[in-house]
Amino acid sequence: MLCKICNTFAITINTQPMITVKTFVFNPFQVNTYLLFDETGECVIIDPGCMEEYEEIQLLGFIETKKLRPVRLLNTHAHIDHIAGNKYISRKYNLTLEVHKDSLRFFRHAANHAETFGFIDFESIEPTGFISDSDIIRFGNSELKVLYTPGHADGSISFYSEKDGFVITGDVLFYLSIGRADLPSGNYKLLIESIQSKLLVLPENTLVYPGHGLSTTIGYEKKNNPFLIQG
Repeated sequence: MLCKICNTFAITINTQPMITVKTFVFNPFQVNTYLLFDETGECVIIDPGCMEEYEEIQLLGFIETKKLRPVRLLNTHAHIDHIAGNKYISRKYNLTLEVHKDSLRFFRHAANHAETFGFIDFESIEPTGFISDSDIIRFGNSELKVLYTPGHADGSISFYSEKDGFVITGDVLFYLSIGRADLPSGNYKLLIESIQSKLLVLPENTLVYPGHGLSTTIGYEKKNNPFLIQG
């Protein structure tokens, strides 16, 4: 901005807190595990997919290097690839697991599902914290809004930061694709309804951080996603 009195330019510095999103890609299913933190050092861990010791070390090393303090453990949904590291993170940082209550059915059968996919020595933990549509997840000076987005699986939720302009969608919306609806509790019609009513209504420049693969934006998917373009 030009200062008319002194004929110089004033520099505006943004002092508003911002969320940093760090992505880790873990396990054979290439799950995007997200670690969110702000200037306070408090952080939340979403969908810890770490199964191997080297993956746990990678996540732990980043947290220690940045001197972060994990305060919340969240799952977008409870498919086995997204909950593989829950036990490790919960015990390491003494965190309660928080999910949507409709995810409970998957935790009850997690060990059997793990065996089906060849996950050796898998041990699940039960969630004890439950979050619902429109709840606010707070950490540090930041907050996320919970969006209930079922269709890929019962209990699927997304996490939206209006201030920082991003949404974490789990396996609901992907770059040029959408989540599967042919798994237990999947429902294609409900999945499309969730995307249209909860995600596509967000600002077009909203960054989308999916459960697998590349990030994208709401605007790009509205224009290019073959599952969402109206014929």
